[in-house]
This record gives sequence, C-alpha cells and structure tokens, in this order.
Amino acid sequence: MTALAGVPFFVRTFGCQMNELDSERIAGMLAEAGARKAGTLEESRLVIVNTCAVRQKSEEKLYSYLGRLRGWKRRRGGLIVVAGCVSQLERERIFERCPDIDLVAGPDNYDRLARLLAEGLTARTVLAGRVREWREDTRGTAFRESPASAFVTIMEGCDNFCSYCVVPFARGRAKYRPLGAILEEAGRLGEAGTREVQLLGQNVNTYRDPETGASFAALLERVDAIPGIEWIRFLTSHPRDLGPETVAAMAAARRVCRQIHLPLQAGATAVLARMNRGYTRQDYLDRVSQLRDRMPEIALSTDIIVGYPGETEAEFAETLTALETIGFASIFSFKYSPRPRTAAARLADDVPAEVKRRRLLEVQTLQEGIQTRYHRGFIGRTIRVLGAGPSRKDPRVHSGRSEGNLVVNFEAAGGVSGRFVRVEITSAGPYSLRGILTE
Repeated sequence: MTALAGVPFFVRTFGCQMNELDSERIAGMLAEAGARKAGTLEESRLVIVNTCAVRQKSEEKLYSYLGRLRGWKRRRGGLIVVAGCVSQLERERIFERCPDIDLVAGPDNYDRLARLLAEGLTARTVLAGRVREWREDTRGTAFRESPASAFVTIMEGCDNFCSYCVVPFARGRAKYRPLGAILEEAGRLGEAGTREVQLLGQNVNTYRDPETGASFAALLERVDAIPGIEWIRFLTSHPRDLGPETVAAMAAARRVCRQIHLPLQAGATAVLARMNRGYTRQDYLDRVSQLRDRMPEIALSTDIIVGYPGETEAEFAETLTALETIGFASIFSFKYSPRPRTAAARLADDVPAEVKRRRLLEVQTLQEGIQTRYHRGFIGRTIRVLGAGPSRKDPRVHSGRSEGNLVVNFEAAGGVSGRFVRVEITSAGPYSLRGILTE
C-alpha cells in the first residue's frame, strides 16, 4: 500500500503536445502507484499543474490558475504539484510567488515525482536535476487520452539556441530515444488499435538513434511499416535541418500524412539572422518548394512572431508577403516576449506594445483570408477524416481531422469516434470545414 492508494488526482496542462504527453505519463505513473484519475478538480485531492515557459502569456495564465487553486486547497486539503518547464526554470522561486505549492518537478524528474508522492510527501520539495542521456526506464506507462491517436516521444531538448527560445534551458540539450524503444511502443499502439501516432520532439529533424546512428528519415521508414497504424505525423521540424532525405522519406511513405508544421517565425532574412535561426527567407522558400514538388497536396502550418527586437515596418512587411507567397493552411502567431536566460532577453524590447498588437492583428487578418480561400477549395470534395468525438453543445455534430490536420465537422448518429470516415465537404469557414458523412 502506498500513500497514493485510492487518492483522486487531477492534471491541468499548459503548453504544447510535448507537455500533453508528459501529463499522460505522469497520470500513468500515478495510476500505477494506486491513485485514480478524477473527473474534475473538485473531486481531486492531488493536483498536477504541468507548465509551459515558452511565452510570457503562458506563465501569466499559470500563475493566475495557481492563485485560483488556493481556495481549492483550503476546501480539500490536498496537494499541489507544479511540473514542467516553469518548474525547471523557476524552482524555489515558485514557492515565493505561490506558498500553497507542495512540490516542484522539472521534466527529467517525473519518475522521482511519482515515487516521492507514493512514499508520502512530508515537506516542500524541488526536483530539478538534469539527465543528459536518454533514460528509457523513466518514461512510465502513459495514461492515453485518446484510444485512436497517440503521442510518441522520439527526442527531447534542443541544441539550436534560437535567441528568443527558452527550450534549451527548460528542456536541456538534445537527447535521442533509441530507435528500438520507439518502434516497440509504436508497435504496441498499433496492436491496441491506435490509428494515428504523432512523433514528438523539439527538433525531430536532427534525430539520430544513439545506438546505430539511424536518421529521422530511417525512423519514418520503419514506423511506416508497423501494422495497424494508418497515419503518422511529427513535430516540430526546424527548417534548417529539413533535408532532402527526410522529404524523400515522407514522399515515399504510405502512412506519413501529407502535412508538416515548419516554423518560419519571421519573413525577413535580417530578423531571422537576429533570431539565430540558421536559414534565410529564400532557404525557407526553397524547403517549401522541395516539399510541394514531391507532395503537391501537402498542408503547411507555421509559427510567426511579431515585434522581435529591432523589427522594422519593412521587415514586418516581409512577413506578410511570406504568408501570401507560401499560403499556409494554418498558423500560430504571437507577440514577442522576452524569456529568461535567452540571448534576446539582453536586447532592448524596443517594439512598442501597441505596435506588436497591430502587427499581430494584421498577420491574423491576412491569414484568416488565406485560410478561408484554402478551405473553400475543399467544397465538393470527399475526404478521409479521423473522428475525434461529438460536440458538447450538440451530440449530433461530430468533429475530426483530415490528413492535412484540418478540423472537419459533420453530423453522425454516433460511433465514429476513433474511426476513419469519409465526409463530403459542403461549406467552409476560416477555421474549419463542414460536411456530410458518406460512409
């Protein structure tokens, strides 16, 4: 019997897919130790808050949420654990801002977190040690949120040190999971009925099997051969490291989705140089051409930062023309905010807040029109969709994702979650498609 036996726990996740998978792992470790997952915060006695430090707004949301947990702790008398990237960066300082917290754990310490909670936490604790090499025995059994789609980590950390990015400080330097372990996990998922796997890492293009040196392209070829899995996605890709070998492997694979997330960040070569991105505007356009030459139907998504230190109006205009030229299927756009320990944090944050807001609105307005035109091109076509689940507002309306990762809404009587269906697209807006179920 452990201190976690029967304890209801609740996990709140901020951030990216990597954080979502970490939350699933933490939940799996807690369940193995005897705890049970609660349906709501109020039902729980243990709260795990998994954090993101990539942008200032994410931290602001985190601390606002932690403030709201104060009342929960007084009512329930439970424990509050803060995990993830902010924990790694802030460590003891989190206790100063939020004295109700009981434990802080960085990304390399989730196995220690589960063990310590199982043994019984007696005092405020910080777990922020680093593990330089991959440790497969720390991964745990993930508590999968979806039976049809699953994240599979292939690497963690990053060696690029883009000037604005906190990832190398929060997640550490790049380390790679052995190919055999990746294939074993993916094989188990295929046998269990998982239809889609998403290979995760901060920069998947640099993957090298630590045992054989096999490349990311070789990994794609091996996962493509696993029975049961029908769609393979991966993120994130760094444009500098997206080479012809990977593009060729994508084009040759039967199950790799014709979709890629390729962060541009800015459209001006001068800004990219200040960001230490390692490619020019033309380099990026050449990568897009290589992808579309081999896979004309590929859907591209990207990240855009506006208001980076020193960004002029002329440089910002190059971002707008890049969006028009490339025609992304979707984008994630943000105002620049300084992050601790990064090189850019030493620069003057000299683009006024109102200018950042205006530029962000310009980017989003332009992209809305681009997406609307792109989506309307699907009207009248019948496409394959992986069903995700019914709407909370109207259970007759289901949603799913296309191979290009577009949201598709359609009416169904039920039973389509986790299944591939075919949907005839009848209308389209800037953010989703609408259609009729045909089979």
